[in-house]
Amino acid sequence: MSLFLKVDPHASLKCHQKLVREIINDGGIIAFQTDTYYGLGANPFNKKAIRRIFEIKSRQSSKPLLLLISVQGQLGELAHNISREANQLMNHFWPAPLTLVFNAVSTLPDILTAKTGKVGVRLPGNEWTRRLIKTAGSPLTATSANKENGENPKTAQEVLNTFGSRVDLIIDSGPAPGGQVSTLLDTTVSPPNFLRHGVITKKEIASCITSECNVVS
Repeated sequence: MSLFLKVDPHASLKCHQKLVREIINDGGIIAFQTDTYYGLGANPFNKKAIRRIFEIKSRQSSKPLLLLISVQGQLGELAHNISREANQLMNHFWPAPLTLVFNAVSTLPDILTAKTGKVGVRLPGNEWTRRLIKTAGSPLTATSANKENGENPKTAQEVLNTFGSRVDLIIDSGPAPGGQVSTLLDTTVSPPNFLRHGVITKKEIASCITSECNVVS
């Protein structure tokens, strides 16, 4: 049976740290509020947990999972050969609903990256989400807590209605803001390439990159 934990988004998560870490470290899946919608979180290095996410979402194996970090310093655990343009974008926008695609470290499971050798990472703009990731003790997956092609959930109750006991812990910190999804940009190529339009616009992206590095559609 799923644990359903209602929390005050303004209160400390310290009293829940043991529970959250035990679930994540044991290959469990949690549902939590991100800076857009509710997402499914698991340790990105745990193959069993990643497989479970693909199974419960009925997600195609050709679609990689995106990741969330609590501080920019965690990026080194997930990516390497970070480009100058990527550093410009991170320094200008993060934390924000901007997901950047990097060259993945070899220790990330192929199922997570869909064998692309790349990984999408975001430092979320939602301060509570960053605190939750820190509480979990590792970066977390951030795929939307829905079935493949289903509606993006804005509440914990919607997650419970969709997945029931197939998720180990659902954390209810109130409704997610919803709106547009995060912008997705591939920074492994130069100029960076838009993969998904979202909250951060193409014009905003282009304005923070030097003139010789125009962003392409």
